[in-house]
Amino acid sequence: MHVLILGGTTEARRLAERLHGTPGLTLTSSLAGRVASPRLPPGEVRVGGFGGAEGLGAWLREHGVDALIDATHPFAGTMSFHAARAAAMTHVPLLALRRPGWVPADGDDWHDVGSLEEAAKLLPTFGRRVFLTTGRMGLAAFAALDDLWFLVRSVDAPEAPHPARMEVLLDRGPFTLDGERELLRRHRVDVVVTKDSGGAATAPKLTAAREAGVPVVVVRRPPVPEGVTVVADPEAAARWVEERLPAR
Repeated sequence: MHVLILGGTTEARRLAERLHGTPGLTLTSSLAGRVASPRLPPGEVRVGGFGGAEGLGAWLREHGVDALIDATHPFAGTMSFHAARAAAMTHVPLLALRRPGWVPADGDDWHDVGSLEEAAKLLPTFGRRVFLTTGRMGLAAFAALDDLWFLVRSVDAPEAPHPARMEVLLDRGPFTLDGERELLRRHRVDVVVTKDSGGAATAPKLTAAREAGVPVVVVRRPPVPEGVTVVADPEAAARWVEERLPAR
């Protein structure tokens, strides 16, 4: 049985670690290649795009894939829809592995928006110093906000277009609560912008913002394609695979 994991997330890597070495299972993980030095999962790894849904479908046929798992980032919406279309074209079973989104707690001052562009429109109402934690992609949405100063945290250095007044912090989670408290204090942050990526690795910034009374603009995640089965953790995804293994 050949399983293709569309990965790049912690959950995808943990799923590969859980399934690696299973008798009768061939495992391939696919990474988009947007991070210069990704943490590689065990098993076969391919890097780069497929060429849309048709390209992915052709790859599934050519390599005899029996099951497809979409464990991409919750905001990799285009890839998720390509996976759904490719699975439908090839009749390959598809599962989406999605970590649960964040839930506001008492004292949080969250402002939900549907896109980075909506977030940019809101920012001038909150102050002048912005902690932008949405990664290096999509900074063009904030490039025209010349009156604001941005602290941009990402794994790799961002490319233009981006805000003119910007300090870049190259770092990779998990982050500590003490570290996030100090970061907000040292940079005198007025507002935090984040995507609802969920998970524990980057959640401490939300607690630090709540404690400091700092508002958070939260970009809602795109929906999983209609009809796709969704599980919330690698263990559930591993069971889904194991249930499909041929009897030995």
